[in-house]
Amino acid sequence: MATVITSPTYDPVTTATNLANSYVAPTKAILDAQAAKAKANSAALSTLGSALSAFQTAMASIASGTKSVSANSATFSNTAIATGTANTKATAGTYSFYVEQLATAGQVSYSVPNTSPATPGKFNIAMGDGTTFEVSLDAANTDPDSPNDLTAKEIAAAINAATGNNSRVTASTLTINGATQLVLSSTKTGSANAVASIQTAGLADPALATALSSKTTLSAASNAIVWVGAKGTGTKIEQATNTFSIVDGVSFTVNQAQGANDAPVVMKVASDTSATAANVQNFVTAYNNLLAAYGTVTKVGDPAAGTASAALAGDSAVKSLRDQLNAALRTATGGQSLISYGITASRDGTLSLDSNRLTKAMAADPEGLDKLFGRATALGTTDSGVLGSMNKIVSNWTSSVNGVLGARKSANDKVQLDTTKRLATLEGQFNNAYKRYLAQFTALQQLQSSMTNTSNLFTALFSSESS
Repeated sequence: MATVITSPTYDPVTTATNLANSYVAPTKAILDAQAAKAKANSAALSTLGSALSAFQTAMASIASGTKSVSANSATFSNTAIATGTANTKATAGTYSFYVEQLATAGQVSYSVPNTSPATPGKFNIAMGDGTTFEVSLDAANTDPDSPNDLTAKEIAAAINAATGNNSRVTASTLTINGATQLVLSSTKTGSANAVASIQTAGLADPALATALSSKTTLSAASNAIVWVGAKGTGTKIEQATNTFSIVDGVSFTVNQAQGANDAPVVMKVASDTSATAANVQNFVTAYNNLLAAYGTVTKVGDPAAGTASAALAGDSAVKSLRDQLNAALRTATGGQSLISYGITASRDGTLSLDSNRLTKAMAADPEGLDKLFGRATALGTTDSGVLGSMNKIVSNWTSSVNGVLGARKSANDKVQLDTTKRLATLEGQFNNAYKRYLAQFTALQQLQSSMTNTSNLFTALFSSESS
């Protein structure tokens, strides 16, 4: 009886792939886990860094070198006449002003004909303050179809491009009843910024010189005139702009001139409780936003629920950061604390503000809030109070020189780079193993095929039916 040779049937490609995968699987699992962790750390550090930077920006906007948490206001009895703002240097008081005249910008026009001078020349524009700037027309013609014609639009473009203009005058054109006019508008208010005249001595075309020597005033430039007190008996103040800074810590802008017989308007400078409460609420909101970001990157997972821990869960440095910020919150100045001004913390650390309590505390001690909060500055050189302490803590993390975040990100980037290189090396090992296994099992398949063919031949030769 003939012996039947049997062999397993398989695909060398599939077998080689499976064996190569098995060969690198333990190392790949480790590297994949490292890559995933590094990627999660990178995202978490970016989230934390953005939150810290936003908190730092919010602190500086609430109270910096020129601003404090407690706010002042400058309120006018008639806001149609004037409006004002007050900073921390403003002292409470009442002032009266009479607005006689607003500052306006001037506008003049010239009837300019088209000219065809061989060399146009130049002219000077004289301003109300006695200064001048030169305008050259030698390269003003930009129309290739009319190389010898100089138009009002080309003159306007030359004025706008003049080096000495410094954007004090804007030139444009108008066409009225078929006649083109060159219009010069002052960009600043006040008589000193008006176009006084055009000095035409340098022009080659007499007709153009004549045209630019005669102006039409479309809108006269004027200075603002305000009286401290009543008109005629108070102190007269005249300046080129409508915004005045004559009261320490106060800036006000006049919007409308008063009638000849109108009484002065009254400006009251006082503490602004609503703005102060808004500043405190901005701090509370900014801190709560930081806590929310902190909670996201440090959340502890629940194995029973199948949720994994966040990338920075259990991170000692991040925990220390929060502890330091909490300690800064509890800083007391002069026996006062944030809770004295209506700021309380819940169990999870988030803050809330009792505006009524804040208002009462401000009434009892107007300066205490600023002493407690202090200031947070960009360079940290004049930091003080709660904000200053927090700013220093956050700067230790966000500093571009030696900040914790920068160092952590740099170390994490190195891990990612190293993992990427090792994965590339592992891929090479996989390819080598795959080629080796593929060659072996392809040869084995060929050997089995040859043996099967030989077995079939012998079976055919020695079978009982063979002749």
